[in-house]
Amino acid sequence: MQVIERNQCAITGRVDLEPLYNFPNFPVFMGCSSQPAELDLKHDMSWWISKSSGLVQLKTLLPLDVLYQEQHAGAIGMLWERHHKSFAAFIRKTKPTAILEIGGAHGILEREYQQFCQIPWTILEPNPSPVDGCKAQFIKGFFDEKFVYDGYFDTVVHSHVFEHIYKPEEFMLQLSEFMDAGKQLIFSLPNMQAMLERNYTNCINFEHTIFLTEPYVDYLLAKHGIKILAKEYFMEDHSIFYAAIREAGVKPMPLSQDLYEANKALFLSYVDFHKALIADLNQRMEQASQPIYLFGAHVFAQYLLEMGLNTEKIVCLLDNDPKKQGRRLYGTRLNVASPKVLVRAKDPLVILKAGVYNDEIKKDILENINKATIFFE
Repeated sequence: MQVIERNQCAITGRVDLEPLYNFPNFPVFMGCSSQPAELDLKHDMSWWISKSSGLVQLKTLLPLDVLYQEQHAGAIGMLWERHHKSFAAFIRKTKPTAILEIGGAHGILEREYQQFCQIPWTILEPNPSPVDGCKAQFIKGFFDEKFVYDGYFDTVVHSHVFEHIYKPEEFMLQLSEFMDAGKQLIFSLPNMQAMLERNYTNCINFEHTIFLTEPYVDYLLAKHGIKILAKEYFMEDHSIFYAAIREAGVKPMPLSQDLYEANKALFLSYVDFHKALIADLNQRMEQASQPIYLFGAHVFAQYLLEMGLNTEKIVCLLDNDPKKQGRRLYGTRLNVASPKVLVRAKDPLVILKAGVYNDEIKKDILENINKATIFFE
């Protein structure tokens, strides 16, 4: 496996990285697999920090064909449906006439936008898989220096794409050169500051390789001549919506000198929290006599397992995604089942550390599957 080494800050380019924490032999793919467990690949997930910008970032990057070897997490569930509807309404406020969406995947956002009006909408996506009802045109490919688009657009849109970009500085440069003055840029990205403060394990990982918080987003936009028009928060800990415009005369802005100390302390606190959490969960499982399940066939569970969660008493993983059920979480020996298996269990215990999705998952299990379920949160 040919990895990519980061030797400088992904935002500023300064060569001033220092190590923070290393997760040895972490699974390279956060989805499910049907192959023998012996074939799964692992690699150190090593987090470093820039002494000048304070950016927490992954030191070693994985090849994209390994990282995204197959679709692993469809945006399913009521919370994601609410996100798409809210983001579509946010886009509507800017009154676009033709949209180019980068990384639109299934076209769900375009389908949601149809409730307001139908406009020309093109999706640039390396693996198109349109949902029923999507009327967008798809272009198979990546947004890079080779991409050429001859169609008309006045607005570029992307949703939960920015945090996956390996070179955010280059990405913003390409966007600014691609967009003429007056073109709009509208995007949604995870609220990473709130997520890490709340110790969510899906915040930073092999896919989200930088702690991309608002100071860095605002810095990159200003540096490349893009002015922020509006910003909106979807929930307190889920996503941030940005509306911006390419405009002459936008002045660059400096990064706060406080980011290094603040981000370093936050990350190390996050690590300490999970060390204590694992010790507590292992002790509680040891004392329990009921069947125990772990929710989330995703990076949620991988983090807990790699930090030492004892699997001896865990019956299986639970996940609502039917594409994961009956398979095995990559990098582990745990198989995945539907939460409906809890119907037959007596006072089952479910370890639930799914971040912002906890409430939705817990409500569904208690109201629709087994009201006697006990949760370790």
